Amino acid sequence: MELTTTDLLYACAGAGALCAAVLPAALAKRPLSTPMVFLAAGFLVYLLPFDVLPDLDPVRDRQTVEHLTEVCVVVALMGAGLAINRPVGLRTWSTTWRLLGLAMPLTILLTAAAAWWLLDWPPAVALLVAAALAPTDPVLAGEVRVGEPTDDEDDEDEARFALTSEAGLNDGLAFPFVLAALAIAAASGSGWSTAWVWHWAWSDVLLRAAVGLGTGIAVGRLLGRMFFRAGWRALRLAEHREGFAALAATFTAYGLTELLHGYGFLAVFATACTIRAAERAHGYQRVMHAFMDQVERLLTAVVLFLVGGYIAGGGLAALTWRGALLALTLFLVIRPLTGWAVQAAGAADRQERAVIALFGIRGIGSFFYLAYALGEGDFGVPARELWAVVTFTVLLSVVVHGVCATPVTRRLDRWHASA
Repeated sequence: MELTTTDLLYACAGAGALCAAVLPAALAKRPLSTPMVFLAAGFLVYLLPFDVLPDLDPVRDRQTVEHLTEVCVVVALMGAGLAINRPVGLRTWSTTWRLLGLAMPLTILLTAAAAWWLLDWPPAVALLVAAALAPTDPVLAGEVRVGEPTDDEDDEDEARFALTSEAGLNDGLAFPFVLAALAIAAASGSGWSTAWVWHWAWSDVLLRAAVGLGTGIAVGRLLGRMFFRAGWRALRLAEHREGFAALAATFTAYGLTELLHGYGFLAVFATACTIRAAERAHGYQRVMHAFMDQVERLLTAVVLFLVGGYIAGGGLAALTWRGALLALTLFLVIRPLTGWAVQAAGAADRQERAVIALFGIRGIGSFFYLAYALGEGDFGVPARELWAVVTFTVLLSVVVHGVCATPVTRRLDRWHASA
């Protein structure tokens, strides 16, 4: 009987789904993460002498990569927002605002400067890569983010809360900087001009962010009222325990916001936080969060398996030592220093401050932004070189953060217990 691609895909899909269900609990106390396992599995499987599995080349299959990573990120954003117990506020989220308002722009600025100096990239390319690598990732941060929803607003330590809320918001806030890179590339191609700056500041920074947040909050309030307090019982989905309603909320908020030319990533997280605030103590919050967590794990397994296959097929062949040094500089110098510095006199204690600074996880959102930008403009640098730098940075983050997450968080928990 001849081996077919379909048969092998079914087998791999079944094994992958089973692993996605088993691995989180199996690896809970080990210095190993689920993303590491799927990345390694993809790498090893694609080294086997079977040319039947589909390979996903981000240059050739740019649109597929863009949409696959887009779905993965929006699902993770909804799960992250539903998990946060702490109400949104200037003081209660002070660490988050410091990370978003100070650490993220500083990270982009310093990473762009490093890319320009190390790789001699044009300003637009340096800014693009810096913006793509700036947001921390809600998908791969499972080991260091808050757990399932509870009715206790104070049961989240500052480190887990800050990393979860930061990852939930900065995926959307990176978009203006990606659009700035596209504007600079277009302006430099037609003769340098700063005419784009005012349009960018008004439209891409203020207006689109406001549309994203406003639409997300509006959708969240409408759905929160429907889920928990609708007059017609059929609409009170909280009584029916239908977890996939969270998926409906995700795509409704994202699609509607994108139609209105707002930032859909911001809208999804805002929707999740608003639904969470509608009835914090209701058990339906845990049902929705559990469903989104399961979907997220399946999508993550697929994406990282394919990333492993891409690396096995030579995805890092275009990586130079300078590109690797850029990734290491971001990973070991820029994020830790900015993440530490902006928390001075903040709510986090010394131990939490160190964890927040060190765990700036890079991941699937970076793939989305690079794929999106390369489809919208011409940057004059080989796309494979850009993909190699971003892929290496994500690989570095998956491995190092995956090894460190469990021992670091266990030590943090012991310190809190003894404090």
